[in-house]
Amino acid sequence: MTEKRSKYDTDPLDPDFVRRTDEMRGETGGAAGEPQPQPFAGDPTRRFDEQISDTYPSVFVPPAYQPPPQQQQQQQSHLYTTFGAEPHQPPAVTGAPPPGPFSPFTAGAEPSSRHVTKLGIPENIANALPYAPFYVGLVASIIELLIVPRHETRTRFHAAQGLALQLVILAGAFIFGIIEAITDSGLGGTLFWLASFIFLLVSGIRVLKGKPHHVAPLDDATRMINERINPMK
Repeated sequence: MTEKRSKYDTDPLDPDFVRRTDEMRGETGGAAGEPQPQPFAGDPTRRFDEQISDTYPSVFVPPAYQPPPQQQQQQQSHLYTTFGAEPHQPPAVTGAPPPGPFSPFTAGAEPSSRHVTKLGIPENIANALPYAPFYVGLVASIIELLIVPRHETRTRFHAAQGLALQLVILAGAFIFGIIEAITDSGLGGTLFWLASFIFLLVSGIRVLKGKPHHVAPLDDATRMINERINPMK
């Protein structure tokens, strides 16, 4: 007895498989034996990533930074001008800085026999006179500040510093005079006078030999004296 089969039974071992397949194609509207459409040979299958334009910007890859046109020209001109040259090196500063009116370089200089402008005496003697004791340095420093022009920086420096030192000594002597009048003892004044005399003598000898002599605690007073006392024209 032959087994009853459904029309959807597609067992390839069934001898009626080809016939039922053709009947099913006829039911769906396709003629039996009609060739199936084939993909067009001139339009091969392409990958999805190949269909994307190469110039389309990607959101995952940041664009490369491009400097402005003016900056690019400057960089190119720098490359052209510095090609084959060594890196730029700033010029080396040699020697001591130029002497200023209130610096240790001004205070220390080699002794010179050059005559100071409008003073008529050698520079080393003019620089040492403001440190002379017994009020000689006080008068000499005032005269030099009133006569010597400002371009004679070393002489005016020692004149201003010597005047400041002489004024400090005068103030100290005045204070010790008051103490002596109160206590009726002049030992402190005598010791102060001896110490100031030795300091002035050593200062004058050092400046006369051209050695550096810079009294740092008197910088402000020295600067103020030199700025306030202008040379006469």
